[in-house]
Amino acid sequence: MKSRETLIRLKKFQVDEKRRKVAQIETMIAEFERMAGDLEREIRAEQDRAGIHDPGHFAYPTYAKAAIARRENLKRSADELRVQLEDAKGALGEAFDDLKKVELLDERDQMREREAENAAEQVELDGIALMRARGIAPA
Repeated sequence: MKSRETLIRLKKFQVDEKRRKVAQIETMIAEFERMAGDLEREIRAEQDRAGIHDPGHFAYPTYAKAAIARRENLKRSADELRVQLEDAKGALGEAFDDLKKVELLDERDQMREREAENAAEQVELDGIALMRARGIAPA
């Protein structure tokens, strides 16, 4: 039974690790999206200051061009992280399923043990009742 308990602890640890990874990826995506939004506002502000909104214009602000490139990199990174997030969620689901299987096996084994204990106790009680019925004092 000790090995089963150890296996359950291991599976719980694996589920917790996978949950942490999912949360970490979600946090990174949110942070990248926030940073991209900040850059979008800065780009608009820089375009408004310069009065030029066409990135192809020869006098388009250099800062705005750099901010656009950075924003696109952040969006690309967030998209890549979304793929990783789906994989991590799948791994979390598998780890959770494994944990549930082990827990169900453990529960089934515990139920069998209780049934065996109850059957042994019932045999003992039946023996005592039989002795009393015959007028023999139990030892």
